Amino acid sequence: MKAKDLRAESKVDSIELTVTSKGEVREFSSRSGAVGKVCDCKVKDADGDELQVTLWNEEIERVQANDRIRISNGWVREWRGNLQVSAGRYGRLEVLK
Repeated sequence: MKAKDLRAESKVDSIELTVTSKGEVREFSSRSGAVGKVCDCKVKDADGDELQVTLWNEEIERVQANDRIRISNGWVREWRGNLQVSAGRYGRLEVLK
């Protein structure tokens, strides 16, 4: 799967991306009151098409700029006019280096 194949509100079977930059880590409180962390990264696919990946909690420490990652069973949504990909709760994020 490539970035150009992604559509908002769809699933991601499997996509490999390279992290080009990592944003600031932010804290959030869930509806249940649990505190978590979230971080947005800019990424590109093998064709050079760019999009954004959202990292959650322990994913933030595992992923660094210039890492190659694979997201399987993830999701896509549109946020402020840009496509955003995440492994989410049920998907998997692997660091390929």
